[in-house]
Amino acid sequence: MLPKPKPKPSTSTLTAADRRTECRHPTEGHVRFSFDDPARRDIGGRLMDYSRSGFRAMHNYTALHTGQIVEFQHILGFGQARVMWNRIADDRVESGFLVIK
Repeated sequence: MLPKPKPKPSTSTLTAADRRTECRHPTEGHVRFSFDDPARRDIGGRLMDYSRSGFRAMHNYTALHTGQIVEFQHILGFGQARVMWNRIADDRVESGFLVIK
């Protein structure tokens, strides 16, 4: 008798790394993003990694919110991106961005 296969974990129990469909490339460099929601803001931060469709950055602007559209510029490119997630620890914020333009 063959052993029963283990059930696949549900997506709700997977970590962010487990749900990734694209390879991430660690990098370092400066990133700038800006937005007009509700007033003009220019934020500087540090690029942490990138993929074909997005990037991850560390900064100190705790009011950045999921779904917000920002203009960005870093060593690998520039354009518009949507904030997909934020992780806030003390005065440090880590955010994931999906490039949309």
